[in-house]
Amino acid sequence: MTKTIICDDGKARCHWCAVTPEYQLYHDHEWGFPVDDDQRLFEKLSLEGFQSGLSWRTILNKRENFRAAFKHFDFDKVARFTEKDVERLLQDEGIVRHRGKIEAVINNAQRAKELVKREGSLAAYIWRYEPAEQPAPGQIVSTSAESIALSKDLKKLGWKFVGPTTMYALMQAMGLVNDHGEDCVIRTKVASARKKFKRPG
Repeated sequence: MTKTIICDDGKARCHWCAVTPEYQLYHDHEWGFPVDDDQRLFEKLSLEGFQSGLSWRTILNKRENFRAAFKHFDFDKVARFTEKDVERLLQDEGIVRHRGKIEAVINNAQRAKELVKREGSLAAYIWRYEPAEQPAPGQIVSTSAESIALSKDLKKLGWKFVGPTTMYALMQAMGLVNDHGEDCVIRTKVASARKKFKRPG
């Protein structure tokens, strides 16, 4: 089960958000709340790829720099990046300077454009992988049947840095699953938001 801790305000939250004040803000206002905005979904897909082998804290602290570097993750714009942009980004100390990950974002932006043309929106495609049944409250897993299927399909379509663990992290963050601990103060807020959320498609 996901452990919870009592925070300074006397309320229980998922234990991981105690690491840094930025985590608590992210936990309380973003993590698990459903998202249907293509740009935000593409941003999260990209940042999860950059996180590979690093901590989310590193990525969160650099998020505004990433947004500036990648045109706020407008994939129509990023898809037009060239080798000159890759070299520019490799000099940008505000982001993670990893050639493979930078090139993956540009590649994935091109694939996202293709997917939107075929499916109507990135959101409509991703939300098809929402589990029919929600996981038990606070269970600790790093992949699911749905994240494995999503990863496999994206890889077939030519996407990069979209492994099953990365896709499960995306599903947790973007509200396809509610993985807040059972007594976490945010769990009911996320459940309520998911109830009101109109699935794209």
